[in-house]
Amino acid sequence: MNPTTFPIEPGAMADLRARLAERADELTLLDIAYRTIDSPVGPLLLAATETGLVRVAFEREGFDTVLESLATRVSPRVLQAPRRLDTAAAELDEYFAGTRRAFDLPLDLTLSSGFRQVVQRYLPHIGYGHTQTYTEVAETVGNPRAVRAVGTACATNPLPVVVPCHRVLRTDGSMGGYLGGLDAKRTLLELERADRLGAAHGLGDLFV
Repeated sequence: MNPTTFPIEPGAMADLRARLAERADELTLLDIAYRTIDSPVGPLLLAATETGLVRVAFEREGFDTVLESLATRVSPRVLQAPRRLDTAAAELDEYFAGTRRAFDLPLDLTLSSGFRQVVQRYLPHIGYGHTQTYTEVAETVGNPRAVRAVGTACATNPLPVVVPCHRVLRTDGSMGGYLGGLDAKRTLLELERADRLGAAHGLGDLFV
């Protein structure tokens, strides 16, 4: 005799998943929590370890591919657990709404090392509404000849938007590459420009 089965309501399933995620976190069985959010540059995947935000990914990267990479490079204990990322999601919402100009999030830079991490640690020092060239960044971090390496560090930045590699341009002022695509880079620069213009009533030093 087959046992009787009952369908699980979608809301009940979501609640069950949330409770499982909370329990896994309590038991320290959860190394990487993730969630997705909507944004003006498309859906974003956010992932965090206990140390801090470890990954921000654009949909064009393939969220499943990104999660598989995290499982391989950081830990296989990956679970959708939105609550750990509530603060990150809120700060990103504020940024896209034009009410936040800098992030106050703990970061986990496990996915970067060496010169790439040096560059990525520097990028938040490029102020909101400002830009620098790859050459200027190379000079600032103490290696003027490492212009291509700066480009690579920006292209492999695991925390785009939060670590603002979109503020780095080519010497001629053109966009250069961007993990999220040039449309996304342009959108971020225009968002910051519009907000800064609204506050300062002038171009100021948007492009330096």
